[in-house]
Amino acid sequence: MATVSSQTFLEQLHLRRDRLRELSQDGSNAEIAGLLQEVDLALERLQKGTFGVCEVCHGGIEPEHLLANPIARICIDHLTADQRRNLEYDLELAHQIQHRLLPQALPRLAGWDIHYHYQPAGLVSGDYCDLILTEDGTGDVIFLVGDVSGKGVAASMLMAQLHAMFRTLVSVNLPLEKLLASANQLLSEATLSGQFATLMAGRASPSGQVQLGGAGHLPALLIEDSAVRSIPAAGLPLGAFCDSRYSTECLELAAGDALVLYTDGFTEACGSDGEYGAQRLTNLLATRRGYQAREITMACLNDLHNFMGGAKPSDDLTLLILRRSD
Repeated sequence: MATVSSQTFLEQLHLRRDRLRELSQDGSNAEIAGLLQEVDLALERLQKGTFGVCEVCHGGIEPEHLLANPIARICIDHLTADQRRNLEYDLELAHQIQHRLLPQALPRLAGWDIHYHYQPAGLVSGDYCDLILTEDGTGDVIFLVGDVSGKGVAASMLMAQLHAMFRTLVSVNLPLEKLLASANQLLSEATLSGQFATLMAGRASPSGQVQLGGAGHLPALLIEDSAVRSIPAAGLPLGAFCDSRYSTECLELAAGDALVLYTDGFTEACGSDGEYGAQRLTNLLATRRGYQAREITMACLNDLHNFMGGAKPSDDLTLLILRRSD
């Protein structure tokens, strides 16, 4: 998604400075005083236009490095061996934590065949994917696919925040519209300006009914008997405005129909012919009605791999298939 603006770093630094000042009111902690000085110097660099410039090679500091540490003054290439090992350890730990947040086992839902693919471009991802069985006795499942603003560690932290919010909100059995509105309000109050998340969310029941709602995300694709139908996400992204309201659409899937949710890492992947695009994905899905959910996933990934000439995707990629069983 979009790169992080200098305004976001400015807000992060001001928040850190205020917190450090609270902790160092008596001035007795030399470590906190040193960190406070580093934050003040970073704010000066923002004012001078030198923020994000490596003091050793004068090149740009990696955005993901700045997101994790906005007081950084040198790029990753010029970190000491100890600093690099510490950074690698932190990233690997973040990767392991994020991996544990994904559905570890697909829910068993009568009448449904479900499969997902989650592929970070780096160690951590800004994509969000979850499957949550409701606790109201209906046997329904809540499914969510989203993409948060930014890259790297900061994006992965926002993804973890979404995971915790939705897991909590689903447990109180809110209707889907209120689920999205509540998540939007919580995210608006808890994040910095410019941080948001696009999302497609739904509720699937054993009867084959699906309630679907969106928040500025890419359209869902419904594989039906005669064609592939695009279902847009009408609502605003989560976190954009605290009082946003959301609507839902009700679908009835017949045996063999499938609902496909994805992130822009799929459709915006580049090959020699340009972007992969939603139309190519739609054309592929039109030939896959009746296939198992895993088979649809593998067909999509194989086609993307061929389109990119075997190159590694440069963005996070998520694909979720919910197919109505025969």
